Parts: sequence; structure tokens; C-alpha cells
Amino acid sequence: MTILNRTKEVAKLRGISLTETAIKAGLAEKSIYSWDRSTPKADNLQKVADVLHVSTDYLLGRTDEMNPTTVETVKKADIDDDELLLSFQGKDVTPEYRDAIIAILRTMPDRDKDGNII
Repeated sequence: MTILNRTKEVAKLRGISLTETAIKAGLAEKSIYSWDRSTPKADNLQKVADVLHVSTDYLLGRTDEMNPTTVETVKKADIDDDELLLSFQGKDVTPEYRDAIIAILRTMPDRDKDGNII
């Protein structure tokens, strides 16, 4: 499977077009379509992988695991960070939903490492 085919497959799974993917990645609207004729630059591939929430290795066909994670790559977010951006299935969460999610999280009781309420 080619880089273009993998990218199309993931974009479809995420419910966005290749044009939307390119725009969100900061690329020219139709740039991804040229990936069947030429290999993308590493930084452009990374930008698209970030938008689609997959690894570059997945898009390159080096692995079939879309989101490999290790302890070192797990990102943590602070819900008190006003700059916090959320996404779900490759789509940005609206500010209204973001605020609702954060409100729900703030009402949850604190728990220790075993899940016991503190």
C-alpha cells in the first residue's frame, strides 16, 4: 500500500477529506494527492501524521500499528490550561464541548493509583 493510499484510508476513517487533512497540516490543499508521484518531505509527512493521529511509520507502511505508544511518548494535559486543544477521531472538539468535558472532569472525585476515592 502506498503512502497516499494509507493516508486516504486513515483520513476516511477519521471522517475528513485529504484536502481538509492538508489544510489542517498547514499544507497546500491538494499537496497530499501528489504523494503517489513523489515522496513527501519528512516534516510534511509528520504534520499529516499528527493531524491524523498516527505515526509516520504507519503512513510509510513500516508498521500496521496506527498509534504506537511508549511511556516516553504519552502526553499529559492539564485541564486548567486555557490553551488545551482536544480532538476526537481526528476532528477538533468545539470550545463548547471542550468546556463541558472539562466541567465533567472537574466534578469527578480524586482517586489514588488503585482507583480508590481520596
